[in-house]
Amino acid sequence: MNGRSAVEVRGLVKRYRGANGRGRKRAADTEAVCGIDLDVAPGETFGFLGPNGAGKSTTINMLCTLATPTSGTARVAGHDVVTERDEVRRNIGLVFQDTTLDLYLTAEQNLRFHAELYGVPRAVLDDRLKQVLDMVGLWDRRGSRVQTFSGGMKRRLEIARGLLHSPRVLFLDEPTVGLDPQTRASIWGYIGELRRAEDITIFMTTHYMDEAEYCDRIAIMDNGKIITLDTPAALKASVGKDRVQLRTDDDAAAIAALRDRFGLDAAVHEGAVTFAVAEGEQFVPRLFADLGVPIRTVSADARQPAHLRGGRGTAHGLRARGDQRRVKGGAGAGRALGRLAGSGAGRGGDRRRHRGGDAGDRGRGVPPRRLTVAAGRAAQQKPGAATQRPGCPAGARPAPAEARRLSR
Repeated sequence: MNGRSAVEVRGLVKRYRGANGRGRKRAADTEAVCGIDLDVAPGETFGFLGPNGAGKSTTINMLCTLATPTSGTARVAGHDVVTERDEVRRNIGLVFQDTTLDLYLTAEQNLRFHAELYGVPRAVLDDRLKQVLDMVGLWDRRGSRVQTFSGGMKRRLEIARGLLHSPRVLFLDEPTVGLDPQTRASIWGYIGELRRAEDITIFMTTHYMDEAEYCDRIAIMDNGKIITLDTPAALKASVGKDRVQLRTDDDAAAIAALRDRFGLDAAVHEGAVTFAVAEGEQFVPRLFADLGVPIRTVSADARQPAHLRGGRGTAHGLRARGDQRRVKGGAGAGRALGRLAGSGAGRGGDRRRHRGGDAGDRGRGVPPRRLTVAAGRAAQQKPGAATQRPGCPAGARPAPAEARRLSR
């Protein structure tokens, strides 16, 4: 280990012994985490993606000293998670997947109790308490009982609590699970403010691929292994082009215009002019401005090349009701993304049709996976205006929280 990383992991394994059955042979052991390696730099926002059961929360539990590794080594803020547990805990903050606030106390009382547990000096506590509550917009509600807070307010208060003792590493275990799209966007606004205000490393897990774009790097985990690890831009670039379909008054003229004006090869598929282009959702406004052929509707399917649609080659790609992907990292990466999309991150959003009026969702930071625009509305957009963040899932119904509560 290099000693310069905020989080250093080498060969980390967590294995659970199989249960003994009555009069039966003991069940096989379960390996939840299978020898992973990773480094997270100081000040980095690191994202952990994967479907339910991939091993994300188990990994965080080990890094936070809530579970003991079966083998391998891990250091957080320079301290070993097995031999220096107390030092690790002094240097980390943790926002649990499920709320752990005392609902009958006020926001301020919850934070003061936390400060006592972590030994925050009383001489600095009042200033620090105001600082973190201001950061999450809850200073005016500090005297209110937490049971009167909305889900988003509780999550913001938990983030403030995790920051109160000035940790070097903040762990966020699915920080926006169960929240509506507008509240999710609000939470990420506060996390962005946190990054600007605090010298801190953020290590987070999430089901939502659109949220992962806020990270500096992303690791995709499946079946206890890290399948691929790279920046969001590099992961998106490794996926195929977007598939765009047009319905026009003159398909032959549209195909000719696409070839002559944009250098794109197009053909009629499923009754629509179909072609592949990088950053398809950003290309849509240019079509209305420069195609020269009346357009009735246009749709952009993120990362879905027409020649792969329905073919055998997509068997290991991301399959979430019409979203097919090839991802650098081999078949395992594709399967992990496919399970991730099917486990809740993509549900409910793949069939949504946005007719020009989807700016509200985009403003809340929840872009649709499939963008469909009616000509009358889309023609009003300025050429070059961004309409959807590429490669992201819809603002879908969140996956249900796992039925457990972590405890210190």
